[in-house]
Amino acid sequence: MTAKIISGTEIAAAMRAEMAAAVARLRAEHSVVPGLAVVLVGEDPASISYVRGKRRACEEVGIHSVERRFPADLAEADLIAVVEALNADAAIHGILVQLPLPGQDEDRVLNTIHPDKDVDGLHPVNLGRLMRGEEGFLPCTPHGVQQMLVRSGVEIAGQHVVVVGRSALVGRPVANILAQKRLGANATVTLCHTGTRDLGSFTRQADILIVAAGRPETVTGEMVREGAVVIDVGVNRIEDPSRKRGYRLVGDVDFASVKRRASAITPVPGGVGPMTITMLLHNTIWSARRTHGLA
Repeated sequence: MTAKIISGTEIAAAMRAEMAAAVARLRAEHSVVPGLAVVLVGEDPASISYVRGKRRACEEVGIHSVERRFPADLAEADLIAVVEALNADAAIHGILVQLPLPGQDEDRVLNTIHPDKDVDGLHPVNLGRLMRGEEGFLPCTPHGVQQMLVRSGVEIAGQHVVVVGRSALVGRPVANILAQKRLGANATVTLCHTGTRDLGSFTRQADILIVAAGRPETVTGEMVREGAVVIDVGVNRIEDPSRKRGYRLVGDVDFASVKRRASAITPVPGGVGPMTITMLLHNTIWSARRTHGLA
């Protein structure tokens, strides 16, 4: 068996085209322009690149994008004041503080974001709403995983989903999302992690296997049931002198061996990654609609 490739790049492109049309209608019919503010502290190269990608994505769909950049030694109190000012700005419907921060308390800063502008979906209020099945922002990467499954025609209801990874960013939220009693979910979910004894005995039970272990090539072919759908959330740099840049990107799944057993699989790169920013745009548009009573 050779697995079908689930392309996050293609799914994200289709969703962004839909979003661009939706933003154009909001502007034309209601004079509403969704606004996203990104706060960047310090000069971390990966963060700068990621923020640049967010700006391009906003331009692509017509979202008003604002960047606030500060030196690494910005006082925490001043950073919190920046966030509070954005909370009060009616033109801003979503706020994202780029992580990691170079020394400021991340929890204290993130918790300052108003829950109704928390388009990352990571404020305790929004995570609590998710747990209770209430309306709120869903975390972007887990929501992106769900959209990839739904838009690829993968049946989720009644399936056994095994999640490898228990982080508050991916593992626990995606397990909760897919267990909800609603369309695009209603699965039976098992949550594992790298400390699970005999991990393969669990992963081999999965109809849908989602791997967010944070460790390169943790899941190998013999750990996957024939015909399973495999979603690889991991992105890891592996040294590779044969490459011009000196490294290559791999996921948390051993792609070469797993693709021979899976019915469908996401690549790295080009899999889950493009969906994260796409769902950030989705949340920003939804926030603008809700703010203006249009949701």
